[in-house]
Amino acid sequence: MLADRNLSYLARLLFWTLALVWVCLWAAPLTAAMDQATYAELLHKYNRNGHVDYAGFKKDEARLDEYLAQLAKINPNPLSRDEQFAYYTNAYNAWTIKLILTGYPGVESIKDLGSLFKSPWKKKFVKLDGKVITLDNIEHDILRPRFNDPRVHMAVNCASKGCPPLWSEPFMGDRLNEQLNAVTRNFINNPVFNRLEGNTLYVSKIFKWFSEDFDDDVIGFVEKYAEGELKRTITANRSSIEVDYLDYDWALNGR
Repeated sequence: MLADRNLSYLARLLFWTLALVWVCLWAAPLTAAMDQATYAELLHKYNRNGHVDYAGFKKDEARLDEYLAQLAKINPNPLSRDEQFAYYTNAYNAWTIKLILTGYPGVESIKDLGSLFKSPWKKKFVKLDGKVITLDNIEHDILRPRFNDPRVHMAVNCASKGCPPLWSEPFMGDRLNEQLNAVTRNFINNPVFNRLEGNTLYVSKIFKWFSEDFDDDVIGFVEKYAEGELKRTITANRSSIEVDYLDYDWALNGR
């Protein structure tokens, strides 16, 4: 009889232990870095050198929604610094695509999705970590002040032709520095966005809007990531180079 009671007690203990583990796993937000396979596949299918196929994304919107739902379950706080940076950057870009799809195909610019009183970046529709926030919250309240890395401006995408092209893969914590360097070099060395003509360095207006993030040294930042003739010319003539800002193209970055 004593042995039976002990077995019964152990069975109940095992049952409640397993139940507690199940509740912790399903009721609490996930704390581990998520699988990016779905988002990677969507980017591979519908993003070509920054030209986004929104019609394709629209057909696969259910899969994008699945990815966004996964993002919402992640608790980013226990993640490493680089994993958090990657998490919020992916969230910004994926939710921006979702914003465009809310009005697609009748959208010619992301600005069409705002109003006289509220820009699209101030819409509360982004679901992350148990909250509903805005795209501006991600960029200006989290990414810029928390990570203090100017390369973020090349990583986040505002769905516009004037914006640094949407990167072709999800950002990953274990490869973040490599990816940020790559996306920055890609942007800096693209003459559509930045180019040297004579002694004038024409650059994206991003450098004007966020000059403090670049330590008010646009030429130095461009020189750091420039390659080939662009780098050689800037280095040789830096003291005589002047900066001018290109017009920003807010047209949708679709095909």
